[in-house]
Amino acid sequence: MSARVMQAYRFALDPTPGQVRDLERHAGAARFAFNWALAAVKANLAQREVERSYGVADDELTPALGWNLPALRRAWNTAKGQVAPWWAECSKEAFNTGLDGVARALKNFSDSRNGKRAGRRVGFPRFRARRRATPSVRFTTGPIRVEADRKRVTLPRLGTVKLHESARKLARRLEAGTARIVSATVRREAGRWFVSFTCEVKRAERAPARPHAVVGVDVGVTHLAVLSTGELVDNPRHLAAASRRLRRLARRTSRCQGPDRRTGARPSRRWDRARAGLARAHRRVANLRRDGLHKLTTRLTGTYGTVVIEDLNVAGMLGNRKLAKAISDCGFGEIRRLIAYKTTWNGGRLVTADRYYPSSKTCSGCGAVKPKLPLQVRTFTCEHCGLSLDRDLNAANNLAQLVTSTTGTGVAGDPTPQGANGRGADQKTTLAVAGGDETSTPHRHQPDKTGTFVRQRANH
Repeated sequence: MSARVMQAYRFALDPTPGQVRDLERHAGAARFAFNWALAAVKANLAQREVERSYGVADDELTPALGWNLPALRRAWNTAKGQVAPWWAECSKEAFNTGLDGVARALKNFSDSRNGKRAGRRVGFPRFRARRRATPSVRFTTGPIRVEADRKRVTLPRLGTVKLHESARKLARRLEAGTARIVSATVRREAGRWFVSFTCEVKRAERAPARPHAVVGVDVGVTHLAVLSTGELVDNPRHLAAASRRLRRLARRTSRCQGPDRRTGARPSRRWDRARAGLARAHRRVANLRRDGLHKLTTRLTGTYGTVVIEDLNVAGMLGNRKLAKAISDCGFGEIRRLIAYKTTWNGGRLVTADRYYPSSKTCSGCGAVKPKLPLQVRTFTCEHCGLSLDRDLNAANNLAQLVTSTTGTGVAGDPTPQGANGRGADQKTTLAVAGGDETSTPHRHQPDKTGTFVRQRANH
């Protein structure tokens, strides 16, 4: 059996100077269309608001400009002759990229305001500045292909562009008929251009090396990951290792003459070179981190049939100013994202422990729960059974045991979980000390009608 999934293949480009100018022109056209559409939407909203202030009836107001892509595209086609007489020099896909960006941003804003979008509130979109926006353009129509030599790609209006690396992995699938290119996105990062092909790939069914094995993964700062098998994965701390070089490059940039918005002064060429060097250094750190996370998650999902991780509140953890830099360097959110889709590709299963599950405070031997366990205490010691081991290893063991303890079959979402929320832990979990008496941390806890202290969630 096989399944069709959406997968991206990303390659570095080696464009000629003329092609670089064409890429920058197309990226600039996308940014121009984005700013124009956003300005048109804001002007339409302001006009309707002014008319309402004068008592104009709703049915007599200026017609509202739609926030979806078709409406914005119709408005652009009507006005492009006046606002952008040079529009024929670029592909229509460049302008469609900017209009699509506005439509997506407005939809996210509307969904967030109406409660249809989870997470942080999304604000109204802002204009894209030339020096702050990342140059990018997306092609969905026209000639998009990988050449037979696998060292060049063809893109609409740009022609054949040389690749910095071989595209054999994608070319093999295209030749075998197991992949179909849906779109191509060209993007500049730290001075280098990349092309990303979004493909519909037909993946063969796979199975992990140990399909019945369960592994709990506890991520942290001291060790990037601690497995329930006892393996400790070191945290490479790429950002900390490169901090000295990054500080030196940042000081060099600050000593050069940069742009000044107040006077309109342009930056010096030395500032441009210094800024490019700093961007390359940051890109190297990001590449090293991404490479390590891919290798770790590929090994876990290819070996174990079930991977158990925690649902961490990473955004809340970053509020700790003393640990925010170290936590950001680890990439906790990226680890979960990679494991999520790689378990599907490898025929495995991902089980996510509830955010309120006390994995570090629970004894993996007897199940007793400590009321408190400060972060500086790195060894878990159970007063009930005498178990003593590293707190991260204890948490990993609890995560592995959570699969069979909360569900009878080990599958998340089974109809027989322990806990009212069906995820292995209740938001009003009763905490028990080693002696067996019910208690909890006095901070932010209130007794219920029976006198038992239960955990209360803070109102946000």
